[in-house]
Amino acid sequence: MARTRKRKRKQSSGGRIGCLMLVLIAAAIGTAGYFWYDWGIRGPADKAVSVSIPEGASLTSAARVLEDKGAVKSARNFLRFAKLFGSEAPIRTGEYEVPAHATGAQILEMLQEGKVKQRFVTIPEGMPSILVQERLMKEDLLTGPVAVPAEGSVLPDSYSFERGEPRAAVLKRMQKAMDEALAEAWKARKPTTVVKSPREAVILASIVEKETAVADERRTVAAVYSNRLRIGMRLQADPTTIYPITKGKPLGRRIRQSELRAVNGYNTYAIAGLPAGPIANPGRASIEAVLDPASSRALYFVADGKGGHVFAETLEQHNANVQKWYKLRRERGEM
Repeated sequence: MARTRKRKRKQSSGGRIGCLMLVLIAAAIGTAGYFWYDWGIRGPADKAVSVSIPEGASLTSAARVLEDKGAVKSARNFLRFAKLFGSEAPIRTGEYEVPAHATGAQILEMLQEGKVKQRFVTIPEGMPSILVQERLMKEDLLTGPVAVPAEGSVLPDSYSFERGEPRAAVLKRMQKAMDEALAEAWKARKPTTVVKSPREAVILASIVEKETAVADERRTVAAVYSNRLRIGMRLQADPTTIYPITKGKPLGRRIRQSELRAVNGYNTYAIAGLPAGPIANPGRASIEAVLDPASSRALYFVADGKGGHVFAETLEQHNANVQKWYKLRRERGEM
């Protein structure tokens, strides 16, 4: 009887130890699963988190920033899993937009590949350089001064930048883009173009850019000015008269007769040929238009009242179109 009781007590004790071991194993698995869930399945952030990793930051200090911002549950466990499962590539500094519920593995990949948050500054077609400079200076997340770039040296487009990037660096990319776009367009120029150099192409394209915002008209407007240049006829483009007065900004009033008669390097009412330089930063389409103008003998154009223009080959036709335009403006109460 005594032996039987001892055997039962041993079995009972062994059972308790076994149960305890199972509980401990289950707890360990549960804990590991909890942290693995954070690393490999679903992160804790309910919304996107902006995280800035400063210059010279280590993975350890970056992990603390991630924990402070709520991108990871635990900096310590993020580091443990990073060492176990991540690569040894260094992290890169910058500002990151960590998506909602991004896993630790995804965050580490972002930091190592430098997938920083991208912001954009947009330069529209036809923007003069004085306004390009003002736009760059208004971007508070950029740093350092920047001078007014040479007119016609910037390619209109949207450019990405990072927080703290120098304005001069962004401008340099804009100007490099123009150099590359102009070189590519120049190689594809047609024999019908009247311009003799890439610079002349930019000058004429800047006039076309300011004269029409209708894409389908660019090549015809380019043809009008090309035809005038071929026969020695003055371009008589209003934007070239305005440029010396405002440097490309809106005039805000009608052009005065004295300004139309002013002799300077830009006023094409008073001088023959192209102006001394570009009057804005033209886009790719306008550059391509002057390098491949439409097949047209038109020498004149005037607004049609619908946002576009009507073109004419003779002065008589043009004067008739002008009268129609004036009549429409009078009916609208604009004259």
